[in-house]
Amino acid sequence: MKTMSQGPIRPAGWALPLYNSGDGGVLPKSHRGRLAGFVVLAFLFLAVVPLWAQPDHDAHDQKLMYESGVSGHGHHGDVGSQAEWEGSVAGIAYSEFNHHLSGLLLLIIGLSELRQALAIPFWPWTRFLLPGALLTAGTFLLVWSDHDAWPIGSLSFVQTFFGSDSEIFQHKIYGLLSLTVGAIELFRRLGQFGHAAWATPLPMFAIIGGLMLFGHSHGVHPSADKIAMGHTFMGSMAVTAGSSKLLSDWFRSLSRERSPKWELLWAGLILIIGLQLLMYSE
Repeated sequence: MKTMSQGPIRPAGWALPLYNSGDGGVLPKSHRGRLAGFVVLAFLFLAVVPLWAQPDHDAHDQKLMYESGVSGHGHHGDVGSQAEWEGSVAGIAYSEFNHHLSGLLLLIIGLSELRQALAIPFWPWTRFLLPGALLTAGTFLLVWSDHDAWPIGSLSFVQTFFGSDSEIFQHKIYGLLSLTVGAIELFRRLGQFGHAAWATPLPMFAIIGGLMLFGHSHGVHPSADKIAMGHTFMGSMAVTAGSSKLLSDWFRSLSRERSPKWELLWAGLILIIGLQLLMYSE
């Protein structure tokens, strides 16, 4: 019986190798770049389409919310102030854009991790996509996560980080964690952080971030139940993804061999969360 040569996925009885170095390969080596390019274009298409499929928010609904004094963030007291941002047409558009951008960045991370899980030898520079996306997301959240928060809004630094609005605080914490983990992953991939312990912050970020989603609220919002359900779903997947990444790193530290099943689960869940964020609507 002819043995299969070493491929991107170790023979595990369930996996179909993308290619072999010998004659029995499923995918010729010359076609690997074309396949990868097709996959990237497919995901970019999926990333752009939901941006056009926004719900049509009627201006009359916005007027009714203003008149009824619906309040999103609790740090403003007057009806008609920026407290009415949640549920307004502009507020919904701002929130949906933030979620869609986060989804696009997660898709980039997921594709990078999928290449790593499959041990595909080409495009090695894509290992820097994950830290780059995390650093971009962290910077965006710290600056633009909330229209009325520091540094672009009327709230001061102290009000933003130590005020009573838990939604703003969680957004900024996500930003800080994303920047920290992104910097760690960048130095890991540059060979500066070689100890196995430095691999832990990334999956722990996914687990902690997922748990935070269970309590993430958009205030008094007309679609509060829908938003909470979506956050719960994403939180569950994030916790599962982070746990699978921890298991993968743990098995690797014990046996010094890859665990493609857990790595594929990690990458696949990240991609699913990214797609869900791209289709997010309020």
